[in-house]
Amino acid sequence: MEISYRDLMTVLHGMGFGALFMLAFSGAIGVIYAAAAIGPRQPRPRWETAMFRFYLVSMAALAWLTTLSGACIIYPWYRAVPPPGATNLSGYPRALLLSNPLTAGWHDLGMEWKEHIAWFTPIAMTMVAYVFIKYGPQLALHRGMRSAVLTFTAIAFLATAVAGGFGAMLNKVAPVRGGAEFVLYRGP
Repeated sequence: MEISYRDLMTVLHGMGFGALFMLAFSGAIGVIYAAAAIGPRQPRPRWETAMFRFYLVSMAALAWLTTLSGACIIYPWYRAVPPPGATNLSGYPRALLLSNPLTAGWHDLGMEWKEHIAWFTPIAMTMVAYVFIKYGPQLALHRGMRSAVLTFTAIAFLATAVAGGFGAMLNKVAPVRGGAEFVLYRGP
């Protein structure tokens, strides 16, 4: 069993950072709701507020790690330009997709959407974490602000779902491959 360096980075980007981020969404909604449901009238233990802040800041950090690893590590490999006259385009995912009219849509729609919508996620989650840190239990008193925070959380979730869905499909059609091989298991 082997995995290439690029495969490993793609897995870390999508299944590591991205999947952890997606799993954390139900907790984020719970944290925001819990802070707003009890409100500022009932004092919260300091450790609980600190934990909520840590949770949302960690989510924002995961969002940035996912987006930046995709944009700065995976994306250049995807966009690699094949040398003139190359016939084997398997090492050049973008060129491979665009070489066939039946797969060009994966780039034209899938990758173009993915590369733009993915940036909504870290921006939205950073805003959510900031507002929660700034207002915390006071969100219960500001229905409009609480609704905005939950809306931005939902936008981040949808942006992640679109980017992750397209990323998974693109990796099936035109995977980013190459680099050093790592042996995970040698059979008997």
